[in-house]
This record gives sequence, structure tokens and C-alpha cells, in this order.
Amino acid sequence: MELFSHCWSALRAAIAELPDEAFARPSGCAGWLVRDLVCHLVIDAQDVLITLATPTEAEPTRNATTYWEVTSTPPTGDDPLDALTVRLAAAYEDPRLLKFHLDNVGSAADRAAAMAAPERRVVTRGEVLTTGDYLLAHAMEWTLHHLDLIAHLPGTAEPPAEGLARSRQMLEEIAGAAFPASFSDEDALLIGTGRRAPTWAEKAELGALAAELPFVLG
Repeated sequence: MELFSHCWSALRAAIAELPDEAFARPSGCAGWLVRDLVCHLVIDAQDVLITLATPTEAEPTRNATTYWEVTSTPPTGDDPLDALTVRLAAAYEDPRLLKFHLDNVGSAADRAAAMAAPERRVVTRGEVLTTGDYLLAHAMEWTLHHLDLIAHLPGTAEPPAEGLARSRQMLEEIAGAAFPASFSDEDALLIGTGRRAPTWAEKAELGALAAELPFVLG
């Protein structure tokens, strides 16, 4: 629960400090500018609020790692929902409005998460998770999107080390294998999720795992 808040607060703080011109820069998400990514985070925050307000007595069907739909195909930005996000982001026009909306909805999601009982079960995407597992999965999402945010914005605050380390651990659980110890947590996440291609030297270190990459989380 604390990791969710820590990663989410760090991401929102980094966005709050961005100059207006940064919103027109590319992000680490294929086909998305920074403003598109931030708009996606607004929608994600709404999803957190909806999920936390959708309790169930049913048995869990997923946990923090099996929550993800894993494919080997990186997104292209052509998905209809992705395209809708781009149009919605453009409608904000003034980045200050987008910052305000993220702060408003994002703060509410953070407060709701802090008040939630970890063992309580909730429904999202037709699956049942404990609140603790659901928020842990989102801590990973916040960490990955923080990396997307700073991909072309040197000097922007980086994700918390705790979020990077725990996200790497979860990615290794998803992969069923560990990334080389020589890889930083950031590099393991970027390469493992297809956000950047490994160098020849990194491929050699990855060994058989290189053939299984990327693990695209959706």
C-alpha cells in the first residue's frame, strides 16, 4: 500500500514540475507525446477509484503479477483506445488544465488507496484481486510510466528506487527468470518490457531469455 502511494506521488510530482513545452515532447510510449501519457494517467486514476469502489466477496482470480495480460507485441499507438487518449489529451490545450485534472483525480485515488483494507477483494476487468495485490500491480504501472515520462526529458526526477526494485522483481516473476545481475533495475524494466532494445552485449548476457523478450504488459 505504501509503495503504491510512494510511486504515484513521485510520478505526479515529476509531472507537476514539467514546463509547458515538455508536454509536446515524445514519451516512452509508442505514438504518444508526454501530454498523451499524462492524460492516460488521469484515466488510470479514475480506474483506481472505480475499482476500489467495486468490492466483491468472490475468491481472487488474479494477483499482482497475474493481473497483467502479457504479449510479445509492443503497442504501436494505433489501438482505438490509444487514439481516443490522444484526442482527449489534445482537447486540454493548456497543459495547466491537464496538470490540474491529474492532481485532482490523482490525489483522490491516493487517498482512497490509503483508506482501503489490503485484504478486501475488488473487481476490475472482470477479474477479482485483493486490494493489496491490485495496488501493488499499479505501483509497477506507475514505475513503468514514470520511465516513459522521463524517456526524452533529461533532468526530470526519476522513479523511486523501491519502485524500480519491486517492479523488476515482479517482471522476473512474470518472465519466470532473472535478468542478469549486471543490469540495473531500470535497464531490466526497459529491456524486459520492450521499451528499448538490448545491445549485442546485453543480448549475450541475457542468453536464452533474449529470445523470449519482450514481455509487454497490458
